[in-house]
Formats: sequence, C-alpha cells, structure tokens
Amino acid sequence: MPDPVRVRFAPSPTGYLHVGGARTALFNYLFARKTGGAFVLRIEDTDRERSTDESTRTILDGMTWLGLAWDEGPVHQADGLARHQADAARMLAEGHAYRCFCTPEELAAKREAMKHEYRYDRACYAIPPEESGRRAAAGEPFTVRFRVPAGTTEWDDVVHGVTTFDNASIEDFIILRTAGTPIYNLAVVSDDVDMRITHVVRGDDHIANTPKQILLYQALGAPVPAFAHLPMILGPDGKKLSKRHGATAVGDYAELGILPEALFNFLALLGWNPGDEREVMEKDELVEAFSLERINKKAAVFDTEKLLWMNGQYLARKPTEEVLALVGPQLVAGGLVTQADVDARPEWLLTLVDLLKVRIRATTEFAKQARPLLGDTVEYDEAAVAKQWRDPATAERLRAVREALAAAEPWTPEAIEPVLRGVAERLGVGLGKVAQPLRVALTGSAASPGIDQVLWLMGREKALRRIDDAAAHIVSSGAAQENR
Repeated sequence: MPDPVRVRFAPSPTGYLHVGGARTALFNYLFARKTGGAFVLRIEDTDRERSTDESTRTILDGMTWLGLAWDEGPVHQADGLARHQADAARMLAEGHAYRCFCTPEELAAKREAMKHEYRYDRACYAIPPEESGRRAAAGEPFTVRFRVPAGTTEWDDVVHGVTTFDNASIEDFIILRTAGTPIYNLAVVSDDVDMRITHVVRGDDHIANTPKQILLYQALGAPVPAFAHLPMILGPDGKKLSKRHGATAVGDYAELGILPEALFNFLALLGWNPGDEREVMEKDELVEAFSLERINKKAAVFDTEKLLWMNGQYLARKPTEEVLALVGPQLVAGGLVTQADVDARPEWLLTLVDLLKVRIRATTEFAKQARPLLGDTVEYDEAAVAKQWRDPATAERLRAVREALAAAEPWTPEAIEPVLRGVAERLGVGLGKVAQPLRVALTGSAASPGIDQVLWLMGREKALRRIDDAAAHIVSSGAAQENR
C-alpha cells in the first residue's frame, strides 16, 4: 500500500505572496484534498538577512484569505539547523561529501581564469580525510561540498515526463557554508525527508535544482518523492508575469475588489483544466476534478479581463447580504448611505445591491454604479445624450412623464411601470421613446437597472427634480445651438 500523500508549500518570507506562489500552493492544496493527504506549510527562512516576520505574516494572511487551509505548520526551516548539519556530517562521514578549504579569493581567481567554463576543480577532494579532519579541528574555515557521482540523474516528471541530466554538467556543489548553515538544496531535502513529503509540486524554475536534490536523497538513503514542475505564468505580452502587468500580490487583488473564491477558481484553471468546458467551479468541484496529470506543459497567460469576468460571475451569485457587507464601507465613505443604513439593511438598500451586483465585475465598482441613484447630482454621458435626447420632442415627453409620476400612487415599481406605459400610449410612441430619455435624465447613462426600480429607489422628489433639470438642459442646449 503506497504511503499517504504528503505535499508542501515552502515560500521564502522575503516579500509578498505572489500569484505564482499562490497557484503553486493551490495545486498542492487541491492534490492533498483530492487524495486525502496532508498539506504542509513550511517557511523557508534560513536566509536570515532577507527573511522578515512581516513577510511571513503577509504570506499567511494571503493564504488564509484565499482559502488555502494547511494541515500542518507553519514549520520554520531555520528550526531544523541541527538536523541539516547532522545530515551534512553523515554524508561527509560516508564519503558523499568532503570539506573544501578554498577561500573566496581563491575561488574567484579560479573563476576568472576559467571564465565561462568555470567548474570547481575538486582540488579539496584530493585532501586525505585525516588531513581534512585535522585542518577542520584546528579551526581552519571550510565549506562542505557534495561529491557528484558519475552517470546521469533522471526522473519521470508528472508534468514534463522523463527528464535527464548528465551529472558531468553538475559541479560538486556546496551544501554547508563556512558558518555551518545549510545551502538551499540541503535544507530542502533534509526538511522533505523529515516531513515525509511524497510529492514535490513547484514551479519549473526549480528544475535545475532537482537533479542535485535527487542525488542528496539518494546519498541519505531516503525515498525520492515524485516531482511535478509547474510552467511559469506569463503576462498578456508573453513575458514573465511581473508588476509591470499590474497587481501580482494576492493582497492587492483583495484591495482591487476581487473575491477570494473567484481568484481561487481563476488560479486553479491557470495551467490546469478539468477535462471539460466548465469555468466557474466551486472549491469542492475543483477538488473532485483535480489531477496532476492534467497540468499543462506550456506556460499559462494571466488574463486580467478573464479574472474580472469570473469575479463578476461570483458577485452575481453571492447572497445580497454578503455583498452589502463588502460594499457597505465604500458607500458610507462616499457619503451615499449612512452606517445606520448599512446596519439596518432596509429593503431599498438590499434591492439596490441586488440590482447592481449583477452589473459589476469588482466590488470597487459598486459605489460608482450606485452614485447616480443615491447621489445629489448626476453627470450626463455625452454619447447617451447625443443618442437619446436628439429628438426635438424629448423635453415635451419628459414633462409628460413628470406630470404622470407626480400623481402616481403608490410609489412602487409595480405601480410606476403602468404609468410609463400610459404616457407612451397617450403620446403615440413606443415605451422606449419614453423610458430611454428618462433613463438618461435620471442616471446620466443609457444603461441602468429597470427604470421602474430606478425611480422607486431614487424616490419621487429626487426623480421629479432630475426630470425638471433634464428638460431645462435640453431646452437650453437647443436654444444655444439655434443661436450659433
């Protein structure tokens, strides 16, 4: 019976949680959930100069917001120093590694002499073990280098297939610094062995490290995990995703009005597909469909427009009360509603949210959509005015609508709609000839929720005032044009 699946996400706390790292974490999470395995979080903080507690918190907060709950950890790599050193000592004792007494200056001179063809010449491998031990005991500084054996190193990558490296292309690499601290490859392997990691799912920028790490597993007599290297994420211009393409930190997307469940869904489909045409998928659906074998070999393109579309889908289906909780603070900050309104959740406010949540792609767009309905003034869109108010009879029709609405009872969407139809019939025009100019008068735009809902939400007094203003604007604009 195979060992239970154990995967890990191992970020370095030297910055924010990049969407590329978030996708790596997400694929590990999905695989663990699909197989009933464990998802381990390890903070690789052996680089003490660059690692910060703030970065660690940012990474943990980003994962929590995204819904990537880990089963074990966070484990800090720096806490494994004694084990890292013990593993290096063991390889040293068993002949898989040796002490290197070359100084940085000597290595720099060799590198300069060899230019681009430089490879460590194994000068210190020739030092007899007794002499090496004596020099170390005398306090002479040394690093520990791994002795790369002859032959090839090969693995069957879950994503890329059989991958082979000629060991002759790998120099005897350092695994322990002169200060006794581990180099990345040793720390990673030591930690993965200790955590019983069965599958290493990570970015393909680590492929060059993989043969070195496999050699270390073998030297330690440990099982070699399965490897799945994820292709990189590109921007729309085909270049590696970076800040020049816009937001790249998970935390930035929260501030841009993206829902965590939408970003989760979007990242899951970034370089992986479920084998059918589905795009909007809940977390349990993604878990059920996920497999490492369906990860694409080619790089994925981060399409912000696609993310916004998907976010709009999630907003539209989200319960109205939850959307209000998200957009309420910006409505209050914009002076459109009071905090008491948000807390009380009156029918008109819930209706407003229900009408607008299907028209936005990010929560940050909500206040802009709501302002024409809730604000004191309205700005006319030039294109809408040019199209909907060009008929000379528009001002007259608006006045007829105003007169009918002033007498409408009760002021409800159900009562308002027949009033507008009645006006259109009396004027002998289609409803659109009345409703569309009215829509521009009320909201400044040719697009809005249903006109009966707009009127109800706006209230009779504000609606009549805006119709008066629009009619006056049309008349004055017409007179101005005639005088030119």
